[in-house]
Formats: sequence, structure tokens, C-alpha cells
Amino acid sequence: MIDIAFLERLLDLLHRSDAQSIEIRRWTTTIRISKGPLAVPGQPVTYHMSAPASPAGPAGPVAAAGAEAAGTAEPAPGPATPTLSEIKSPMVGTYYAQPEPGAEPYVRVGSRITPGQTLCIIEAMKIMNPLDAEIAGVIREIAVEDTQPVEFGQVLFRVDPHG
Repeated sequence: MIDIAFLERLLDLLHRSDAQSIEIRRWTTTIRISKGPLAVPGQPVTYHMSAPASPAGPAGPVAAAGAEAAGTAEPAPGPATPTLSEIKSPMVGTYYAQPEPGAEPYVRVGSRITPGQTLCIIEAMKIMNPLDAEIAGVIREIAVEDTQPVEFGQVLFRVDPHG
């Protein structure tokens, strides 16, 4: 839940400064406040997400989708490689694929995910932190093993947002 007093202090700080925007990230939550427009009306609002793993570049999944659509106009010699988005670890800790030993994993390769769905748990300093999806798609790769230590920014999952 967002602390309204904290949000009001951020708004006041932005108003009194020459900065055009303030962005705060904590775990998988991003708060962005800007003096100017952030989104074009009718366009979806995009929150913090890892860059695609393909050479689509830093423009993000929208540009990658456009590039992929452009690539389908020409016949390809083999199956088209989907543009995958990476979900990275927001902290240092231990990766757990399931809620408790012996339970079914939260997701597997081929699982369809939706925003807000728990993908795994990362234990840091004896605190179990669920990692929730910020995008929809299909899990194409799980890049870590259960109970493996992970680093901040390490790729955990590769997701096909078009799958």
C-alpha cells in the first residue's frame, strides 16, 4: 500500500525542485512522478520491466513487437524466434521455485503468466519476498535452479509476451 504522506512529500519535493520527474524503485514496485505528461491518452501505462533479450534494443517491448511484426512480412527459412523479455532478480538472495519443499512450483517452462502472479520467492535475510510478474506471457526459460543463490539484476525468467 502506498503511504499518502510519503507521496505528498515527493510531490512537494518535485514542485520545489528544478527536476522534471522523480522515480523510486523498491523491489518490484516503481513510483514515477513527473511535471509533464507521462503517457499518451489511449496508450497503456508501462511500469518498470527488464529490456528484451533480443537485439530489439532499449526501446522496449513495443518496439520489439513492431520489429517482430515487420519480420513476419518476409518468409523465414525456419521457425521465427520470439522476442523474449527478461525478468530479473530485484535483490540478492536465494531463489525458491515453490512456496514450500515438496509443493508444486509457482511456474514451469510453458506456464502462461499474468501481471501480479507470483513467479518465485527470493529469500533475503530470512525474509521470504515473493516476486510477482509485471508482464503477461509464456515462460520460455527458467534461468536458475531451485535454492540457487541469485544476484541483483540476474536473469531469472525469459518470457514470450506474445505467446
